[in-house]
Amino acid sequence: MAFSTLLCIKSPPILRLQSQHSQLSTLSRFSTKPQILNHSIYPSPQRPPKMVLHVSNIQNAVSEAMSLIQSSPPTWQSAVLNNLLIFFLGSPILVTGLSLSGICAAFLLGTLTWRAFGPSGFLLVATYFVIGTAATKVKMAHKEAQGVAEKRKGRRGLGSVIGSSAAGCVCAFLSIFGAGVAAYNLLWQLGFVASFCTKLSDTVSSEVGKAYGKTTYLVTTFKVVPRGTEGAVSVEGTFAGFLALIILAFVGCLMGQVLYFIDFLVKRIDIPEAVICVIASQIANLGESVIGAELQDKEGFRWLNNDVVNIINISIGSITAVFMQQALRNWHS
Repeated sequence: MAFSTLLCIKSPPILRLQSQHSQLSTLSRFSTKPQILNHSIYPSPQRPPKMVLHVSNIQNAVSEAMSLIQSSPPTWQSAVLNNLLIFFLGSPILVTGLSLSGICAAFLLGTLTWRAFGPSGFLLVATYFVIGTAATKVKMAHKEAQGVAEKRKGRRGLGSVIGSSAAGCVCAFLSIFGAGVAAYNLLWQLGFVASFCTKLSDTVSSEVGKAYGKTTYLVTTFKVVPRGTEGAVSVEGTFAGFLALIILAFVGCLMGQVLYFIDFLVKRIDIPEAVICVIASQIANLGESVIGAELQDKEGFRWLNNDVVNIINISIGSITAVFMQQALRNWHS
């Protein structure tokens, strides 16, 4: 009796312990193991302070560079930065048309152009370069066989770049340093466009004439002369040069470098300034052909090489365009 009573008294704690053990087993089976996800034991990875600062500096630098690239009006800093970017991206094209010295000169020209006339002026010069280079490469082997091709496979050097851009650079400097009131800036811009229209027309007519010209005439006597003769012209080359001139003048008009009409204080004349560029360029190219036929390579004029003649040519085109615009202004005032 006493033994039975003792068993009844001691049994409940044993059952209670078994019940607690069973509950713990059940909890452990369905547990999501919160201890492993405890962030105090396994903290989440974070960037070191120096790395965060470095990334922030890069983002700030990129933001400042983008602001500089898009700055308006253009500054010297934005002009240099944009040219570095464009020359880097366009290097495969540049090396086909320019030597190393030519690329350096073209970079200075591009920087000056961007500073003076912004991206629209730069696009005009880029269009001139692409069309002129393509014309130079036309039937290169054929022109080399005839001995009339440009040196270095048509890759232009320092002298050629200066000869092609001297007048345009003068107009850019006049625009930057404020030669005259704001109204004169339109004149310098017109002269800038006319100078490159003149040179492109001359380059394309010469290169296409050498490649496809059937009959070449001396401009002063209309005698038939061999291809590549200084002062000689052909129908095929003249037509191609005129077409290239119209394209570049249209690009200048489209980009706002030259006006769709001449707006004077008294009267608006619905004559696009692009027409002035076309007329001035043709006058300049005719003068260049006469100089080449009569003076170039002649006794006493050995200094009159192609680069000097090119400077004279584009200067005539630029000055003629400016004077034509001013003459129309005075006529209608």
